[in-house]
Amino acid sequence: MDFYQSPLCERYSSDAMKRLFSPAHKFGTWRRLWVALAEAEKELGINITDEQIEELKANVDNIDYDFAAAREKEVRHDVMAHVLAYGEVCPKAKPIIHLGATSCFVGDNTDIIVMREGLRLIRGELLSCIMALRDFALKNKSLATLAFTHFQAAQPTTVGKRATLWLQDLMFDLDRLEFELDRLRLLGCKGTTGTAASFLELFDGDHEKVKALDALIAKKMDFAGTYPVSGQTYSRKVDYNVTSVLCGVAQSASKFSSDIRLLSHMKEVEEPFESKQIGSSAMAYKRNPMRSERIASLSRYVMCSSLVPAVTASQQWFERTLDDSAAKRISIPEAFLAVDAILNLYVNVISGLTLYPRVINADLMRELPFMATENILMYCVKQKGLDRQVLHEAIRKHSVAAAKLIKEEGKENDLLDRILADEAFELSKEELDSLVDANKFIGRADRQVEEYISEFVEPVLKKHAGEQAAPAEIKV
Repeated sequence: MDFYQSPLCERYSSDAMKRLFSPAHKFGTWRRLWVALAEAEKELGINITDEQIEELKANVDNIDYDFAAAREKEVRHDVMAHVLAYGEVCPKAKPIIHLGATSCFVGDNTDIIVMREGLRLIRGELLSCIMALRDFALKNKSLATLAFTHFQAAQPTTVGKRATLWLQDLMFDLDRLEFELDRLRLLGCKGTTGTAASFLELFDGDHEKVKALDALIAKKMDFAGTYPVSGQTYSRKVDYNVTSVLCGVAQSASKFSSDIRLLSHMKEVEEPFESKQIGSSAMAYKRNPMRSERIASLSRYVMCSSLVPAVTASQQWFERTLDDSAAKRISIPEAFLAVDAILNLYVNVISGLTLYPRVINADLMRELPFMATENILMYCVKQKGLDRQVLHEAIRKHSVAAAKLIKEEGKENDLLDRILADEAFELSKEELDSLVDANKFIGRADRQVEEYISEFVEPVLKKHAGEQAAPAEIKV
């Protein structure tokens, strides 16, 4: 309790994402890269023995962190500290560890590997959200609700159709994630300024072997290849491209959370609320949409922090400068940790969302009479042969009176009662009820839900069957 701990680790993010960005995973990946380098160099003719390779492999997870920390205090270099720590437990392989490489061989390649694993975790969580939204949209595809433009009453839609708007945003995010994931490459072994000069020296000027070394390392680390050119580091635009995916997810989630918060205010929906949960320390009756608020808050952080990789990419000097390092150590992991938390909250909220259809209908019926007047007018003229101009004026007067009653006296909309009581319309209660049936005002909303899900969502879910993330514990 005496030292600051990131709330992302303490309160918000899943264990899986925290493990991914842990020191153990980072340094273990460094060692796996050193094994891949040694294996590739041996296969291409460098004098490295099977015994040395086996010793390296046997000690990949045998990391003495205290020893490494003590060496780092001495040498002031984290990579060299771990080279020394690895050599301490691999005395036979010690002479060939990190042979020909720079610090970025392990640092940058590990960053790419971890970001790829992070995107795969995010993909599983996105798929879970998409599945939950699909189920929610189909279940409520015909439940009429008031739609809004400018947060002013507009034409009706359905709850399910509104959910497809949230769903489509996440589908966009998944598509962008797949695009960036497919194009991630390793840095490979490019040397101090990206010329691979040290490796060319190692292979006695054999360019083909140097190229083959790059390809072999990529293959051993399960990558399609390496970036064709680089300085000492891979282009920092790669970091920006990855975090822009995370920024996009944050945008989508924030929009969703805003809609849920507004609907919660209207008492049409309620996010999950535990039996003993306290909504307010002062107001015992409160049931604040705190999970949606947390989504909004974390999303804001991700969107703002995505500027860091953008500025970093723009400020790299020539072949390498170190002003990227400190920022990368913070901005990249925290963006992943935050989006991980966001998506786990998202699936929790949509899966446990409570709807109140009577409130939804009541809100709709307060506005629907005004929207239905055109249908009423057309019916009376067409089916009863009444005078359009006479009825238009009657509707105008009744609408003004009903609106005045709502706004000045706070009473319910009685426009339909006024029209029913007006003999000029010659309408029965049954006729009027049929004319203001909400389902006649939702257009193709229910069909759009079915068509969008069957044509666009289901093929993606089928492609990624079994990749959905397991539910994570929500700490509220």
